[in-house]
Amino acid sequence: MADYVYGPGRTHLFVPGPVNIPDPVIRAMNRQNEDYRSPAVPALTKILLEDVKKIFKTTSGTPFIIPTTGTGAWESTLTNTLSPGDRIVSFLIGQFSLLWIDQQQRLGFNVDVVESEWGRGADLDVLEAKLRQDTAHTIKAIAIVHNETATGVTNNLATVRKLLDAYRHPALVLVDGVSSICALDFRMDEWGVDVALTGSQKALSMPTGLGIVCASPKALEASKTAKSLRVFFDWKDYLKFYEMGTYWPYTPSIQLLYGLRAALDLLEEEGLDNVINRHTRLGTATRLAVEAWGLKNCTQKEEWFSNTVTAVVVPSYIDSGEIVKHAWKRYNLSLGLGLNKLQLLGCLSGVEMVLKDVGYPVKLGSGVAAAAAYLSNSTPLIPSRI
Repeated sequence: MADYVYGPGRTHLFVPGPVNIPDPVIRAMNRQNEDYRSPAVPALTKILLEDVKKIFKTTSGTPFIIPTTGTGAWESTLTNTLSPGDRIVSFLIGQFSLLWIDQQQRLGFNVDVVESEWGRGADLDVLEAKLRQDTAHTIKAIAIVHNETATGVTNNLATVRKLLDAYRHPALVLVDGVSSICALDFRMDEWGVDVALTGSQKALSMPTGLGIVCASPKALEASKTAKSLRVFFDWKDYLKFYEMGTYWPYTPSIQLLYGLRAALDLLEEEGLDNVINRHTRLGTATRLAVEAWGLKNCTQKEEWFSNTVTAVVVPSYIDSGEIVKHAWKRYNLSLGLGLNKLQLLGCLSGVEMVLKDVGYPVKLGSGVAAAAAYLSNSTPLIPSRI
């Protein structure tokens, strides 16, 4: 078993998440446990709750930092805002939207599934038709994945809000932003999102373990009458302790809170909009490399291109599982999207070697050259060094 664990040198982690953790975040988490009822942890938590609102671009939302994964954040979102039997329009566009729909069904909701071919975005024409027909407002929520990790598709949330407003429909907008928030343009208040959620292991660049949910005033109002059973994920418990000034209804993960503080500081230092622009450059460079290799992007239209995940269609004569296994066994490379320019180019170089090793006729250096040419012309100067 040890042969499959230990590998010399640095692991090159390029999966969509968990991602590489910055050294300042690792250092911040390297600390002893402490009493979470002492004055220090509530003081830290109070500032974290205010600062975490910035990643959602909200001033009116109420955040909840829950020791869980994105799946737990999904459950918290659904059970706090809806009652069993409520009708949800939910978009099936890939593996993670599929898993969310499965959770919705298992929790007893009436899920109206709108399915698209994988590689395409949510079918908003179907949503419009459903809203037009729903004069009785039987639809209680729209559940949509902002960025579908499995297929590299980003959905247009602003259009969802425009459709609801056009038909004066009161349905809640529930958004999975696990692989988008902190990396893609996300505007909770402007787009009228009622609940947005993310996980610590994605663009926040932390270990897995925090599900961060942000609820609009409308969502908080809905939670007062929602009849779904909930205990661990109940917002009421959090809100009660918020009012008391102690903030935690149960034991938080102290180390992850300090890691979150460091991660938010890094985002603040670079500037959230600069981070988003950086991901735009990296996403574009990656797609240019894929094109130079003669491979196909899974995402079928440019309007749906994701800047955090690029899904590549592997030729039928090559086993995609073998590519991933070969990269890990030979090059200590876990494939996915890098976090900055040099990491990305190193990843693309590794992918080229793997493609050649498994028999794909790639010209070594072709994708790296295409990506590097684009990045050299598009990457701005570091502001502090101008």
